[in-house]
Amino acid sequence: MIRTIALFVSLVVVGSPIATAQQPNRSDLPIPLSPFEGKIGKTYKESQADWQHPPSPPEGAPNVIVILLDDVGFGQMSTFGGLIPTPNFDKLASKGLRFNRFHTTAICGPTRAALLTGRNHHECGNGFLMEWATGFPNYSTMIPKETATVGEVLQDNGYATWWFGKNHNTPDWETTVAGPFDRWPTGLGFDYFYGFNAGETHQYYPVLFENTVAVEPKQTPDQGYHFMADMTDRAVARMKFSKSVAPKKPFFMYFAPGAMHAPHHAPPEWRKKFDGKFDMGWEKYREQVYQRQLAMGIIPDGTKLTLRPDWVPAWDSLSDQQKELYTALMENFAGYFAYTDHEIGRLLDAVNELPDADNTLVIYIAGDNGASAEGGHDGTLNEIRNLNGLTTPIESVLKNLDKLGGPETEPHYPIGWAWAGNTPFQWTKQIASHLGGTRNPMVVSWPAKIKHDDEPRDAFLHVVDVLPTILEAAGVPMPESVNGIKQKPLSGKSFLASFTDLGFQGRSSQYFEIVSNRSMYEDGWKANAHHSFPWRGDYAPGNWDQDEWELYYLPDDFSEAVNLAEKHPEKLAELKAKFDKAAREHQVYPLDDRFAPRIALPKPPVPGFDPKSNTYTYYPGAIRIPEAAAPPVKNRSWTMTSKVKTTGEKAEGVIVGFGGVASGITLYLENGVPVFDYNYFDEHTVLRGDSVLPADEATIVVDFAYEGGEKPGGPATITLTVNDKQVAQKKMDATVPGRFGIDTFGIGEDTGQPVTPNYQPPFEFTGEIESVQFQIN
Repeated sequence: MIRTIALFVSLVVVGSPIATAQQPNRSDLPIPLSPFEGKIGKTYKESQADWQHPPSPPEGAPNVIVILLDDVGFGQMSTFGGLIPTPNFDKLASKGLRFNRFHTTAICGPTRAALLTGRNHHECGNGFLMEWATGFPNYSTMIPKETATVGEVLQDNGYATWWFGKNHNTPDWETTVAGPFDRWPTGLGFDYFYGFNAGETHQYYPVLFENTVAVEPKQTPDQGYHFMADMTDRAVARMKFSKSVAPKKPFFMYFAPGAMHAPHHAPPEWRKKFDGKFDMGWEKYREQVYQRQLAMGIIPDGTKLTLRPDWVPAWDSLSDQQKELYTALMENFAGYFAYTDHEIGRLLDAVNELPDADNTLVIYIAGDNGASAEGGHDGTLNEIRNLNGLTTPIESVLKNLDKLGGPETEPHYPIGWAWAGNTPFQWTKQIASHLGGTRNPMVVSWPAKIKHDDEPRDAFLHVVDVLPTILEAAGVPMPESVNGIKQKPLSGKSFLASFTDLGFQGRSSQYFEIVSNRSMYEDGWKANAHHSFPWRGDYAPGNWDQDEWELYYLPDDFSEAVNLAEKHPEKLAELKAKFDKAAREHQVYPLDDRFAPRIALPKPPVPGFDPKSNTYTYYPGAIRIPEAAAPPVKNRSWTMTSKVKTTGEKAEGVIVGFGGVASGITLYLENGVPVFDYNYFDEHTVLRGDSVLPADEATIVVDFAYEGGEKPGGPATITLTVNDKQVAQKKMDATVPGRFGIDTFGIGEDTGQPVTPNYQPPFEFTGEIESVQFQIN
């Protein structure tokens, strides 16, 4: 009987008609419940019910998927003439449209902020990356409430909204359990988030969050775990679950893999597919891709292939060792890329199984900037070492090539392959002055509305144009206010008309600026000022007035090959003045070309922490604390005091873990004996106790005496003391100068990557931890 009643009630609820109200006012968000149009009497007998209902999207609003890859060059994917097969990107293009004049900001976080908000990156607080934030509103990386995201707008209009993968738009100091969470994805308009809060993550040991809670993968690398597959599984499951429960509710999915950003973690079976495929070297790679691009119509007839710059050595000038290393690193990158395309193919296959697959708009942007030169001249198996301004002898790297692409490495290819990947353009990621940094492939598919055309759309577009295009497709206006806050005008303009109009022209003007590399585009003319180098973290000349400006006319010069500065000085002067005007209007100033010094600047403390305190005290359960919010243990002296209680010989596990495979520190018990390990880019300084801790309370002290003065990365002496007895002391000639890497800080276990190969994570502590205290001197 109970089951019968329950079934009857459910049928009544599901089948009950909901009053059709007039269209809500979508210009002020959030939209309130529909007005009550029933009647309320003294009792239910003389009353008439009327269900109020939340807002729903306009009739026929499409599902929307935005796929954004990381660090991809214009000439890498087969879809745009590259030599890396991307059959699933090809397949999407065969059903939709290719765009060959789409632009990003030249670096990840700013591009993503511009995509999400539809405003230029400086206007939404993301003039550069969160790790390099400074105390100016345009460089704070704090997305202001006046620039609501596409997630917020669609969510408040009745869409389901999900974010998978990379989030590089939450300020570093706000990514802890202390919050605040209003600038996490779930606070930026997304119902669900599964991914990481950083510029990159280890693909085998990712720093994962589900919504705002730290989680760990359910498998290990030995069991076949890879984050790219994991996030795809999650996205497919969420999509199917949503359509099972609410089949008529459209969704917005932001799918942002860590790929192709370093570390380039290619599963071995994918890496092997490219053995010997790049032995021709980077110049011949560019020549082959250039010819393919011409033949495919990706670049117009008459496009010139830009010349090899002096910062890229001729392939024939390299030694056999260099060629062996450089080709291996490129093969690994290609394997990672092909694997990524395969996983995205699984996602798109799942989309095609939906009942409303034809009404699904897919915007696939291959890269948030051009190919990356951050691997330096030789490439690396430990990119964190490179980012700390250090290099590794080639001989040392070659000895470890058997580990390439696996969990013990964090690989990045050399500069030459980045240059090749950006065919036919000059320069690379970070160089916002030139198209090699800013022009990325884009494919758009919408079976219900778009008819395939082999000819690429050549409208000049920018990433800020994506949000208004999505809103127009959904039939939703950009609100004038959100949560009572008046919104800034959009910088972007919809390119929806380009889906049917081959002659659509796009933007007439756009400025570009990243790390003082700057450019101004207007009506086909483009003025460029190159200023800094991605592989020189110490580069901060401060001589902006000495930058040499170049001038190009893009309608006749697709690749920026012919500098017209001397021929048209008046046009160059005009565009320089217009850049200055745009920079003042769009909050670009002050220009800042610092790199390593800038990342070292003090940032706001974690909310609730006393910024004047030099004492950091932690208790069990404090895990997944980002490096920016952890104790500042680089380039200064400090003392770490751990109070524990053990059961004697059987006690083991991590007391403190900070960092990972690339570098870091860990204090742990091994068969009851305390061990401290300082991982200096895979060179381990290990201090070991002389006996098993007694089965009682114990105090373990690590004293780190920095001896480098004001010089970063200087020498230090480390002393290990147990219960007031010095048990070990060692000297280090060099220490980590900048960051340990992409992993985190934690107490009682080593989540993610292990700092040392002597244990497998999480290696939880089997005793009791009272507290761990850092005293920073």
